Amino acid sequence: MPRIERALLSVTDKTGIVAFAKRLHALGVELVSTGGTAKVLADEGLPVREVAEITEFPEMLDGRVKTIHPRIAAGILAVRANREHMKALETFKIPTFQMVVVNLYQFENHATKPDVTREELIENIDIGGPTMVRAAAKNFQDVAVVVSPAQYEALVSELEGNAGALTFATHWSLAQQAFAHTAAYDTVVSARLARIHADGAATKEEALPRILRVQAPQTAHLRYGENPHQQAALYSFHHGGVASARQLHGKELSYNNLVDLDAAWQLILEFTQPAAAIVKHTNPCGCAEQTNLAEAYRKALEADPISAFGGVLAFNREVGRETAQEVSQLFAEAIAAPSFSPDAIEILTAKKNLRLVEVPPVTKPELVIKSISGGLLAQTADVAPMDGTAWRIVTSRQPNEEERQALAFGWKVAKHVKSNAIVYARTGQTVSVGAGQMSRVDSVKVGAMKALLPLTGTVLASDAFFPFADGVEEAAKHGVTAVIQPGGSLRDEETIAACDRLGLAMVFTGIRHFRH
Repeated sequence: MPRIERALLSVTDKTGIVAFAKRLHALGVELVSTGGTAKVLADEGLPVREVAEITEFPEMLDGRVKTIHPRIAAGILAVRANREHMKALETFKIPTFQMVVVNLYQFENHATKPDVTREELIENIDIGGPTMVRAAAKNFQDVAVVVSPAQYEALVSELEGNAGALTFATHWSLAQQAFAHTAAYDTVVSARLARIHADGAATKEEALPRILRVQAPQTAHLRYGENPHQQAALYSFHHGGVASARQLHGKELSYNNLVDLDAAWQLILEFTQPAAAIVKHTNPCGCAEQTNLAEAYRKALEADPISAFGGVLAFNREVGRETAQEVSQLFAEAIAAPSFSPDAIEILTAKKNLRLVEVPPVTKPELVIKSISGGLLAQTADVAPMDGTAWRIVTSRQPNEEERQALAFGWKVAKHVKSNAIVYARTGQTVSVGAGQMSRVDSVKVGAMKALLPLTGTVLASDAFFPFADGVEEAAKHGVTAVIQPGGSLRDEETIAACDRLGLAMVFTGIRHFRH
């Protein structure tokens, strides 16, 4: 591969550019640059040629035209092995570039401003930058294209250890990253401009875009998918959440670990008080909200310690010593929390394979996207209010305060159980869960069958309406005193009548929480 003799540097993000340029200069690389970048380098005492020296043409149109010029484009695009290309460069005395270091106008910074104008957005669309990046990537075998400060250290180290040259594999990898970089940039620009009318007024932002553009870099290659014969990888939008989590300890996270961690994490975010969730195969087998985290964990585990074996745990507070001591007695696959205290880390890392994961808060709302054969489904997140303001009591008996609290808790958990979903609960604690049955009454029966704690005096939450009265009749057999469900069945009156006959209180929420 060619030795790097001349580099063109033109960056919006100046992070690390001076140190990188100094090491290039020490390798004998000639530095060529544009306005702002050239000034930064010159101020540090580095010898740098202005692009205008090569083009023999000044920057113009408020900087819109500076690198868009045959003497720059040809120096990047000329294929060294092509004699006609090289003859043309010689005829017009055009120098070649072996490296192009460019990152683009930070359009997204402007795109997220609440009162940004169309004119400001247009002015911050980079033209020359993407042109140079794509040109260098097209001619990757002769030109190394660098688009991120994160690439500087590895590249300059390779240059220093390889007589000022990069391997073919490095050139190819840089080109791949460059095309992904410009594609992502164009996606951001097109998506933002789509929200502006021809008259410049903002459109009402659509929750579901007309064209679904998904851009997410691969952040981890997983050993396999749900099963060993399937391939899998993790892609992250870098908006927080489980996909952006930091693993502190343990074996490599698997596909199934990540799916379960996300299910547990989404559940735990429903609660404001200290809460713990234990998930197995995406279904909660225990969840509790108490005055302290260790007690929440004990209550969550109490509901179904058998299913909890080999499960995934999530906490909505920092895991401290007491909670860690409790958790260390259970075989768990992974634990998600916003943070872990030093004492907790010391205790939990004694388990060699236990995965500890710090999960940052989600900073940007996202669509829920699932694949089907031949396409994708997208929906907004299930963030309907859970505060009880829209509840309607439909039975003769009103739920008492303790039942109300238990109903509110059970309703939050039911939202995160696979349909048909049934949750038996007390205040701040799941007692048993019936998940994923083909008929709702069977979910009621499964939840009762699995119960290890007494069901007498519990409440029951259902993610969707009871199509027949048999569901509440079955629940009453096991000691349930109150029921919460969306309502909306053609046979609601039969179910209400059954509750009145059996002395149950029942609340309609008016909102369904199917989870498929």
